[in-house]
Amino acid sequence: MFQRIIDNVKASARETLQQSSLVSVAAISLLVALGFVCAALFVAVLDRYGPIPACLSGAGLFIVISLIAGGVYLSRKRDIERRSEERSRSAAQAFLADPAMVASGIQIVRAIGVKRLLPILAIGGLALGLIAGRNHMNQRAGSEAPAE
Repeated sequence: MFQRIIDNVKASARETLQQSSLVSVAAISLLVALGFVCAALFVAVLDRYGPIPACLSGAGLFIVISLIAGGVYLSRKRDIERRSEERSRSAAQAFLADPAMVASGIQIVRAIGVKRLLPILAIGGLALGLIAGRNHMNQRAGSEAPAE
């Protein structure tokens, strides 16, 4: 059980590290390339049209590049969140399908008895339903919040 949690934390940390290192390498190389491209475009527009159109064209270029980078970032962020949700669902299903867990449950039923266990299961089911409903409402409220 704890191994699954540890594996999920490792996978999340690995994805975060890969994502941040990819972003930093891309940002540095993009910065150098953009420096040369902007210098060349600025000089070309400055010679032909003057200083104000040259500055405005440089600003427009940077706006387009930042919009593209923001779109790629949001797309990647959604993919990571989707994979994380799939992993958590599969971990919960695997936990309930574990033969050792089923055997432990059967032993508990035998030890306590069915008549004593029914009220406990009813209360536990009610609590589980309330928690699941609360988590569902929190997820829905979180998905409607504006993106960072």
